[in-house]
Amino acid sequence: MREDVPVSVSSQNMGFTDCMKPTDVSAEKKGRKRKNWRNRIRFLLKTNSSPSILHLARKRTYRPTADDVSQWAQSFDTLLSHKYGKAAFYIFVKSEFCEENIEFWTACEDFKARTLHKELVSKANSIYEEFIKSEAPKEVNLDFRTKNDIVQILHEPTAASFLDAQRKVYSLMENNSYPRFIHSDLYKELSRVASGEPKHIKS
Repeated sequence: MREDVPVSVSSQNMGFTDCMKPTDVSAEKKGRKRKNWRNRIRFLLKTNSSPSILHLARKRTYRPTADDVSQWAQSFDTLLSHKYGKAAFYIFVKSEFCEENIEFWTACEDFKARTLHKELVSKANSIYEEFIKSEAPKEVNLDFRTKNDIVQILHEPTAASFLDAQRKVYSLMENNSYPRFIHSDLYKELSRVASGEPKHIKS
């Protein structure tokens, strides 16, 4: 869920918040989301062969170490470059009902990897429909100019077509969701469990 009201409205300045404020979430939803991420973190840290919700825990050796979790606090880029870090961050932003930003960023990364023109056109239109256009199902907070620039290139997109929008959404996450993630109970619990203490996450 996105924030409908920006902190400061300006076509030149991205002053938007990246998701709803904690006060916008009811006590009941808070309880559900905490239980939800606790269940998901169990999967993320599993050492058996059961796949996690993000299909990362496929082998016994697939789990983040204490050093991995510690490195995630060094920079947002370090977090996103680690598959478990990105998975943990996704779990966190989903609990805050603003996963559209990381999903958009990931879609842009996939888009940049495309080489065939037909694929670029198809993926560009898919990203626009899902994340950019007004009232899109997972609309991200972008200013009018950036959205308009994207509309202009939909028929002849290049690998750099979403770069400006991606940078702005990255900045929103880096300045808002990322600090909350690093100071969250989820991250603290990840650190403790990855270090081997406690062995089980309390419900």
